[in-house]
Order: sequence, then structure tokens, then C-alpha cells
Amino acid sequence: MIRRLLVLAASFSLISTPALAQPEGESFADWLGDFRGRLIATGVEETTASAMLDGLQPEMRIIESDRSQPEFVRPLWSYLDIAASDLRINNGGSAFADNRDQVDAIAAHFGVRAEILIAIWGLESSYGAIPGNNDIVQALATLAWEGRRRSWAESQLIAVAEMLESGYATREQLTGSWAGAMGQMQFIPTTYLDRAHDWDGDGRRNIWTDPGDALASAANLLAREGWREGGPTILEVRVPADFDFSSWDPGQSRLVSEWAMRGLTPSAGDWQADHLMRAARLELPAGGQGPGFLTFPNFRVIKRYNYSTSYAIGVAHLADRIAGAPALVGPWPEDNPPINRSQTREVQAALNALGFDSGTPDGMAGPNTRSALRDFQRANGHSADGYLGRAMYEAVLAAQAVRAE
Repeated sequence: MIRRLLVLAASFSLISTPALAQPEGESFADWLGDFRGRLIATGVEETTASAMLDGLQPEMRIIESDRSQPEFVRPLWSYLDIAASDLRINNGGSAFADNRDQVDAIAAHFGVRAEILIAIWGLESSYGAIPGNNDIVQALATLAWEGRRRSWAESQLIAVAEMLESGYATREQLTGSWAGAMGQMQFIPTTYLDRAHDWDGDGRRNIWTDPGDALASAANLLAREGWREGGPTILEVRVPADFDFSSWDPGQSRLVSEWAMRGLTPSAGDWQADHLMRAARLELPAGGQGPGFLTFPNFRVIKRYNYSTSYAIGVAHLADRIAGAPALVGPWPEDNPPINRSQTREVQAALNALGFDSGTPDGMAGPNTRSALRDFQRANGHSADGYLGRAMYEAVLAAQAVRAE
């Protein structure tokens, strides 16, 4: 069964349409009929295909959600106000207390931190209260028909077929987000097949209504991605005004003791001896004028759950707050917030024109853009922190205007 589905996934990948393309004249019914035929031809039972696809109609709201790229970029400090709000912290403490024995047992079994599991649970579904009620088969079928992520969406539908044929879920149980993620921990179907765990041993991996299975599934994911038992996740630090940004590589790990020799200090308290001999990377999500974060290997494991730096910091900080730690110290550069995506495209085009290659302007401040910005900053006497806020937007566009004169 698994080999057959992998072959099918490979065949779908070969015939996927280009990004943002939708086959001209292809109706949803045409796509659905073709997909059903290919699914059945590989050996999937007709009853399974029927359970998944009979009467299915596209949901245009999902296409709108998928195609929309929010113009506003939320600053990390605003994100954390929501991710680690007083309400979420209090609810997390209550959820932990109500499930303490089970959560502790799961954490010990998989060698992960209990509060991290609670924090992920809180951010993904408000501790099981809001797991999403979209039909994920409809959502994934709509995304596949639309075409932008056809190969990915069809691979998820293949995984759904395996879930149904293996008895892991019923058709009615397949609910979640508009993007196809399911249950209290928001697993996509392929992740469910690879990582979901049957904690209570009842023969089902019920991530929808069983908190034990849901939390154990998240723990299994973290453990298999390399979680280091007892290891730290993040540490807020102060970056000195005279920090040598020219020698800072965001992807480079150094011993904490080396960071200390470069002038970094904990935002609260003193260095812990246990930290000093651990390797960590320095992250500056709000630039050199905001707080820095030393991030340890477990931080990058959280990013395997969700690649967003803000998400990973949110999980780590919420976990610490649930455990009784104080709020982050800051301060945040609220007068220099991140710019929106239209402005980012302007900066990318300007950097390219100035000879600093940021790639194709797409409004996303990824590694290429940050690297180009750091080169610009070095060349123009700015601190090379790679932070694209309002100040650098104005500086880059001013430099382009001077060049154009």
C-alpha cells in the first residue's frame, strides 16, 4: 500500500502545473474525475475514493485564503502579545493542571519538555477548543484544482486515502483548517501518517478529540526531529551598542561563553553555568535595537513544526510563561516596525539597482534579502543587523534616489 501510494505521489509530481497556473478550461469536475481515475488505478478501493470524493464541490473561500498574501507584517512584539497573552498563559496553566499526569507521562516517554507541548497545543488550537471545522478533503481538493500547490495538495489527498483504508480516521472525522491541517495539533495528513501516535493503545491515533493522542503525536514529532532532553530553547539577551555586526553570521552557532565575550548579557539575571558551554545562534528578529535571542538546537526543532521564527519564539516564550517565568524584558523598537510587503518589494528592487543582489522582488524578506541588506548596511555605515524596518526602508530608497540623480 505505502509503496503504491509513493509511486502515485511521484506520478502526480511529474504532471503538476506551474506555480499560480490553473489548466485553461479545466473545471473542478474535470480535475476531480481525472484524480479519481488515477487514484483508483493505483489500487485504492473504489469505496474509499467514493467516500472521499462523491459530491465534492470546491470552496472558493479557500482559494481566496490561499492566494491572499497579507500586506501587513505583524511585528514580533505584537505577535507575542497574542501568542503569550495573559489569557493564553492562564488557560495554558489550567490545561496543564487538568492534564498533568498524562502530559508529564507523555513528556517523559518521548524526552521532551511538558510546557512546550502545552504551548504548541495552545497556539495550534487554543488547548483543543478551536481545532477547525473545515472539511480537509474539500480544502485539499480545492487547492489541488486551483493549481498553485497541486502536487502538494494531491500528495495530502493520497495520504487521506491511506488514513481511511488503514482505519485511522473516518471520513466525517477529517476536519481542520482551510489549509488541510487537522486536529488539536494541526497535522497535515502526511505528517499524521509519519508522526501521529496512539497514546492510549486503543488502535486509533485520534488527534481530533483525544488530548492524549494529540499531545503524544506532537511529542513524537519533536522527538523524531531531534529534541534534546533537558536542553534550553531560547534565552533573551542584550546586544551592546558596540557589537561587531560585521562578524555576525545569523546561521552560525557559537558557545554561549563566546557570545558573552562579544559583549552579550542576559536580559535578566546572570549567565547560567549550564548555558555557557552550549552552542547557540544569535537571532535579532527586531534588529540590533531590540532584544536578541540566543537560540539552541531545540529552537530549530520547533521550527520543524512551523518554520516561522515568530512562531518558534512564541512557543518557547509561552512555555516559559506557563512554567512561571517572567515576561520578556525588551525593549522593542516600536518606532521602527517591520515594513509591509509592497514596501519590501520596493527595497528589493532598490537593492538590486544599487548592486546588492536580493533576488527577484517578491515582498518576502527572506535570507537573500537580509544578506543583501546587510551588505548595503556595511557599505553605508549602518549596523549590519539585516533588519528591514522603516529606517532601512527610508535609507535604501534614499540611496537609490541619489544614485538615480
